[in-house]
Amino acid sequence: MRTPTHPAPNPHASGADIAGPAAADPDAREVLRLRDITVASARALLARHGLQLQQVAADAPIPGSYWGDPEAGVIGATVYAREDTPVHSLLHEACHLIVLPAPRRAAVHTDATDSVEEEDATCYLQIVLADALPGVGSARLMRDMDAWGYSFRLGSTRAWFEQDAEDARLWLQRRDLLPPPADTALA
Repeated sequence: MRTPTHPAPNPHASGADIAGPAAADPDAREVLRLRDITVASARALLARHGLQLQQVAADAPIPGSYWGDPEAGVIGATVYAREDTPVHSLLHEACHLIVLPAPRRAAVHTDATDSVEEEDATCYLQIVLADALPGVGSARLMRDMDAWGYSFRLGSTRAWFEQDAEDARLWLQRRDLLPPPADTALA
């Protein structure tokens, strides 16, 4: 079951919810795609967290994609993406795996969590890790999240991240999943 931050209406009162894509045509949305960044940087970032990035052919379905193409998919410790996969989706699915303990991670296929806390932590971590990708950065990622349809009770991803994400940050800190504070400044 997907919770607060994915494109399905959600009754949870946490900070994030996705009501649906901002545009009817996914290709019309102006968001960074895997083809817009250095894939080697994305692979290296995922590898630092014990994950693999598996690129899928442009015309092939994406294995383990909860929302379907072009959204990233997850199976075990592998994130699947095509060149048209949005970077925010790649990071979001990777962060779902990062926040999971190893035994749960190994069992993941398509749907990573039914926990509001894990979902919020995933959103927070994807914003933080965006700074590790050249040409992305947290500010751009938050704009892309808003453009794609993530919605937060304060009205934007940035407002949530800066003013309403304390629980997510603390959840990640308790599990030692955040990079050092110097690495978390907004881009």
